[in-house]
Formats: sequence, C-alpha cells, structure tokens
Amino acid sequence: MLVCASASAEPEVQRGTVRGVIALSRNGESIANRSGVLVYVVGFDEAPPPITADVQQRGKRFIPPLLGITAGQKVAFPNGDPFYHNVFSPSLVRQFDVGQYRAGESRSRVFPKSGVVDVYCNIHPQMSATILVLPNRRFALTTRDGSFTIYGVPVGRWKIYAYSRRAAKPVGTEVDVRPGRTAVVDLTVTETRSDFRHPNKYGESYRDPGKYP
Repeated sequence: MLVCASASAEPEVQRGTVRGVIALSRNGESIANRSGVLVYVVGFDEAPPPITADVQQRGKRFIPPLLGITAGQKVAFPNGDPFYHNVFSPSLVRQFDVGQYRAGESRSRVFPKSGVVDVYCNIHPQMSATILVLPNRRFALTTRDGSFTIYGVPVGRWKIYAYSRRAAKPVGTEVDVRPGRTAVVDLTVTETRSDFRHPNKYGESYRDPGKYP
C-alpha cells in the first residue's frame, strides 16, 4: 500500500536513484526524438526549492513547453519578444491572468496546489505550454534518447509516471526504491493529441489572429 509521507528531513543515505528509458510512439510509429517527457515520482511531499522557475516567451513560443515544479514554487514569465504578450491560464488548479506587458518585462505567479496548469497567450493563439505542479522535487525530463535519472528518491514503494503534453494521460507503474541503490523503470507513452487549440481568456475564439506580430 502506498503512503504519503514527508521526505524533507530524511538523510541522503536513506535515498536511492531511479533511472530508465521512455519509449514514445505516435500513430503506431516510434518517435526518434524522445526528449521533453516529464517523469516524476509521487507518494510523498517535499518543500519547494527556493528558486523561481522560468517559462520564457521567445519567437511566439513558450520555452520550455512543459515545465515541472514543486507545489509552492514561483514561476516567472519573462517576455523575450519585441512585442506584447498576455499570459493566462483557465485551469482550475491555478487560474490566473498576468495582463498585457511589453518586451523585456516579466510577470510571475506562485503555484500552491499540485495539478496540471495549461498556459496560453491571449494575443497569440499558437502559444501554449503546460506546468505540472508536483508534490515533491523528484522529477526529470527525458533526453533525446528517452533516458532519465531521478536522484535523491526516498526509500519506499512509490508510483512513478511519465507525462507528455500530447498523450491522453500519464503512464505509470510502481517503483521500489532502496537505500543507495538504483531502480530501473522503462515506460511507453503513446501520443494522440495533434494540436492545442483553445479559446482566449474570455472563453471566445481568437479574433484576427494574424493581426498582431
């Protein structure tokens, strides 16, 4: 049985490592570049790190398009484009609207609750990102070959998931973490989502999407 616990005071010697490879498929075919899948362990809580995470806005894109953070952490949205942006989220986990702001400026928000937060720009409909707010710090993004390593996982039997923005839901299994040992977990994620179309912050269709730079 899985139990929720606090791992903040546990000595590092009582922790282990989880590593593995994520296979990625779309339309029945394997995907060569498997970078950017978020792999995370749940079942225990940790305090957020004392740093602010960044979601950059450059070239009418959010970078990174998928960000993992710990509940209670702050995220900044700096505008690196030579025109205005307006970051917002309709997600129930963390609804927000930072308003319109110019190049070189930044806005930030704290994310106190775990869950999935979809982020958009009210000016540019092609811009979308996802922030996955997690209960602890034990997560990692896959590299191009699909590999990942998560260090400092508390000893115990936990759930581990792999999350892609283009998949219908996370794929998960159980992992048994032992002191000073490395557990190996391989998972397969099937992507089915082809686009991220969405209404603007008023719940309406975007008007004149080609009007703005």
